[in-house]
Parts: sequence; structure tokens; C-alpha cells
Amino acid sequence: MALTKERKAELVKKFGKSENDTGSIQVQVALLTDQIVALTAHLKANKKDAASQRGLMKLVGQRRSLLAYLQRTNRDAYLKLIAELGLRK
Repeated sequence: MALTKERKAELVKKFGKSENDTGSIQVQVALLTDQIVALTAHLKANKKDAASQRGLMKLVGQRRSLLAYLQRTNRDAYLKLIAELGLRK
């Protein structure tokens, strides 16, 4: 399921520095997390969808890389972000 414009704007407003801040690490991680949650729900209903499984693994890897970068550069922002998104680390 694709991200709606309203949902994307809501996430950008919550995690971004401004309304048009779609490039910051926090916003990118929040958008990826939303996509991962949607894809996980899809895969629970469609267990044999291998293409979506591959896409999910790519998204998880991308989010993991961004989180590792954020952890290296700004530890406080990293801890705040994973707490707000409910991620474990």
C-alpha cells in the first residue's frame, strides 16, 4: 500500500524541521517505518508474495543504514527517534 499525501505530510510535520523538510534523516526513517508497517501487514495476509518480501528487506536495510548514520552523528536525536517510533535497539 502506497503512502497517501496526507499521511506523508503528517509525518513530515511531526518529524521534520519545517513543512518542506522531507530530506532529514528523521523524516526519512519515519516514512520508511510507515511503509514497513504497511508491508508487514500485507505479508501477513499474503505469505507467498516473494516480491513484496524482497521489497520489505530492502526497506529494512535502508532504514537500518539511516539509523546507523544518525546514531553515529547525533546520538540524542537517534534515541528520541527510536523512542517515538517504537523501534528497538
